[in-house]
Order: sequence, then structure tokens, then C-alpha cells
Amino acid sequence: MLLAFAVSPTLCLLGGVQVLGVVAAGVSRLAEGTRHERLGHGLCLTSLAIIGTVCGAAIRIGPDAAAACATTLAIMTLIAVVDISPRD
Repeated sequence: MLLAFAVSPTLCLLGGVQVLGVVAAGVSRLAEGTRHERLGHGLCLTSLAIIGTVCGAAIRIGPDAAAACATTLAIMTLIAVVDISPRD
């Protein structure tokens, strides 16, 4: 059985940008408390702005693309904001 999917280069690029955004949020969280904290926060803030802009532009691609971008934006915000470290 052969499955064929039509893959748009635009959607691939959109997915790549979203993955990089989530990675940037994770790096920001990992850099917390180190000497690279300011760089991590700057990277995360920049990637949040880029994903927000892409989210607005993705509305023209279709509702599924815009929903995926909005979900990525929410996940990035949660990664950067929520503190799940154990309490002493």
C-alpha cells in the first residue's frame, strides 16, 4: 500500500519555524540561573515575536495553520513562564 501526501513547502517552513520556537523556549528555561540567562531570555522573546507574526500571517494559509501556530505560541509561553521546579 502506497500512501501519498501533498506537502507544501510553505507548511514545512512553518513547521520548522515552530519547532525552532519551542526549542528556543526550552533553551531559555535551561539557561535559567546561569550566565547565559540574558541571552536565553532574549532568544525566547525574539522567537515569541517571530511566532506571533507568523501566526498572524498563517491565517491567510488556512485555519489549520493558524491554529497550529497559536498552539505553538501557547506552548512556548507555558514553557517560558510556568515554574515546575521542586519547592524546598
